[in-house]
Order: sequence, then structure tokens, then C-alpha cells
Amino acid sequence: MQNDPELNPKYLGKISSDFVKISETIKEASYAIRKQEFSEYPVFAMCQIDQPIGQLLVDIGQIENEWKYFASMMEEFTQRGLIAEEKVFKENYKDPDEFCCLFVIDEQFTNFVFVPYPID
Repeated sequence: MQNDPELNPKYLGKISSDFVKISETIKEASYAIRKQEFSEYPVFAMCQIDQPIGQLLVDIGQIENEWKYFASMMEEFTQRGLIAEEKVFKENYKDPDEFCCLFVIDEQFTNFVFVPYPID
């Protein structure tokens, strides 16, 4: 698994084209996580295989999507030792009403990516 901070635009297009199909579901889940005060920092793991982070929110093919999406939060990543410093993560976290924090898990790329929600 590579952890490359430079995301190939073609690969970003692949992620974005799938994300747009489920973005409303993710946006609602992000709002619920924050509203219920579970966390101010929702994170959604995106992958094509099962993995242990978060709870399955959208399975492959559920909304004509090619990826699975798992709802989680910064605190789980900290507890699992995937985020070394909570402070650094919080400083780089973008407005959750405008951006989704995806943790993309794939053979080509594994990293956090902030993707803007589509404008209605």
C-alpha cells in the first residue's frame, strides 16, 4: 500500500464520480454525528473491501456505487493509532458542512482526502 500525498487527477476523478452518488447520505450522516455530539470531526472510510474502521454506511452497489463507505470519527483514528497528533488533524480539518473527510483505502492510495459536497 502506498501513502502518496500527491493524488493523481484521474484517480481523484474515480473517487469523486463514486462519491457524488452517495454524497447526500454521507452529508446527512456527518450532520447526525455532529448534532448528536459524537464528534466534531466525522471521517468516512472509502474502500472496495471490508475493513475494521467505522460502521458500514453504504455497501457496494447500494446506490450504483463502486465503493463501500464506513462512518467513523477522528477519535477512532486516534484510538487505533492511525492519527499521531489529534491537534494537527483538527488544524487541517475542513468545514464539515462543505467538505467530506474521506479516508481512502486502496492499493494505489491510502490517505485522507477532503472532497467538497456537490452544490444542489
